[in-house]
Amino acid sequence: MKSHDDIKTEIEQILKTQWNRREGRTVPEAEDVQLGNDAVELDATVLYADMADSTGLVVGYKDWFAAEIYKAYLKGACEIIKNNNGVITAFDGDRVMAVFIGDFKNSAAAKAALQIKYLSKEIINPALKKEYPNSAFQLEQAVGVDTGKLLVARTGLRGANDLVWVGKAANYAAKLCSLREGVYATFITEGVFNALNESSKFGGDPKKLMWEKVMWTQRGVPVYRSSWQWKP
Repeated sequence: MKSHDDIKTEIEQILKTQWNRREGRTVPEAEDVQLGNDAVELDATVLYADMADSTGLVVGYKDWFAAEIYKAYLKGACEIIKNNNGVITAFDGDRVMAVFIGDFKNSAAAKAALQIKYLSKEIINPALKKEYPNSAFQLEQAVGVDTGKLLVARTGLRGANDLVWVGKAANYAAKLCSLREGVYATFITEGVFNALNESSKFGGDPKKLMWEKVMWTQRGVPVYRSSWQWKP
């Protein structure tokens, strides 16, 4: 057990030590980053997929039922992320974070986000209705996507540590999930929208823009929302 003085010394050392920063070309694993002030800089797009009202789920339903919903959503979302060349980087209760890199990272992340909506509406909810016809539960969710520079560091202590993803993209992607309203469950920043290829921007026949520009009043910046979904 470390004493008060030991902990104080370690904290002071963290604040004094210069950072060793290097450019990353792949999404790092925990073992790729040292526990000291070592970090990887990454130009990446971050996706957060988040279930809505998970508190109501765990309070209002049996624990085993809630666990099934968690597993179905997170399993399906992870498969979609992987199919679009995203890398799953963290789980936090009812949500998953993923990172996309490369020339088409924004289009891939936006496509994955629309496919996760399809997963919720057209796969999970019909399966729930079939298995539990008397249940009123319907899964709602949201996905946020932003792009930018990330500083990836390793935090914790030996035997209990993980990577932290520091940057606006990670923060905004998570916060965008709170904008879910009605049929709008997918939100991307202007930087992501401006980098989309045609297939991730337009859909249907004839082609229509799948994204609507709105103001994110809490941040005072424009973002784009979508009511569309995309079959995986």
